[in-house]
Amino acid sequence: MKLQRNNGLRATALAALAVSGALVLTACGSDNNAGDTTGGTGDKTAAASDIKCDGAKGQLLAAGSSAQKNAMDLWVKEFQAACSGVEINYQPIGSGGGITKFNQGQVAFAGSDSALKPEEVEESKKLSNGGQGINLPMLGGPIAIGYNLSGVDNLVLDAPTVAKIFDSKITKWNDPAIAKLNPGVKLPSSTIQPYHRSDESGTTQNLGKYLSEAAPAEWKHDPKSKSWLAPGGQAANGSSGVATGVKGAEGTIGYFELSYATAQKINTVKIDTGAGAPVEATSENASKAIAAAKIKGTGKDLALSLDYTTKAEGAYPIILVTYEIVLDKGNKAETLPTLKAFLNYTASEEGQKVLTDAGYAPLPAEIAAKVREIVPTLS
Repeated sequence: MKLQRNNGLRATALAALAVSGALVLTACGSDNNAGDTTGGTGDKTAAASDIKCDGAKGQLLAAGSSAQKNAMDLWVKEFQAACSGVEINYQPIGSGGGITKFNQGQVAFAGSDSALKPEEVEESKKLSNGGQGINLPMLGGPIAIGYNLSGVDNLVLDAPTVAKIFDSKITKWNDPAIAKLNPGVKLPSSTIQPYHRSDESGTTQNLGKYLSEAAPAEWKHDPKSKSWLAPGGQAANGSSGVATGVKGAEGTIGYFELSYATAQKINTVKIDTGAGAPVEATSENASKAIAAAKIKGTGKDLALSLDYTTKAEGAYPIILVTYEIVLDKGNKAETLPTLKAFLNYTASEEGQKVLTDAGYAPLPAEIAAKVREIVPTLS
């Protein structure tokens, strides 16, 4: 693939393993980069790190999911600190935009919150003689339903109610359907202002899959679409834009990854799944749902099938898995060592450990192990 250098975008170096904020807000913590490092061709770096550079050097371009932006910031920071002379530029432009850039040969890998469609796989074959794009799951997490409603710090919704709110069929906060799920809570009669993504988004697609499977009578929109199809509401670009919109106005509700809610201190909805108690959006609760994922891809492709209708105790059902999309063979020789070294790190136990503190869910151990088997075979 031919990579085009983008000097205008620099990889963001965050300050420690704390939750980063949205594009306009970064939560900072301690910065501990102590220790000697080897060069870009060394095997290891700081004494506290097991990151292997394995010939990594130069610049690597990537783009895609804004859902994984906060995790990618942490990974890039740690990897660049370990491997001197390496620069990884990740553009959080949305899953659809990332796949487009990948299939145009502009980036070494794309981040996507949904697996490649068959037609996208076919398009990727044009980049390589005999190779194709494959899906490597790298992280999971909850899609939080965040809201801004004065005096209401604990809100419960179920799938049919969420569907009707985002489909503009429930328009008042004191609607009987919401009141029934929240006995004793004083709900205002004000208008609900739902926010959705304006860009093509795997987060949108995963929310649509959840609503389509958990509330099929209420949600009739195409669950395969990365574009928002429901009427009404306000649009914003990226998860950061939706979170900023919700944070900035009373009576709003929107969807974004938990890290954005945590960083901006946005209240999140508990979901009534039919289990014994409503389930909160946490990385631990998302992990319980993701643990039931099954591999549906073949060969080196590790696309997963998720269960959005789980009623398991403590399992948060609105989940996504973000994939790093790469060519199985036919990668550009000068960037292949960096691509493999970086993905080896993100899939490693060390790379996965940073995710929980950032509001994400690490991969189930057996799936992470399969990713670690495949990355070294990329060519």
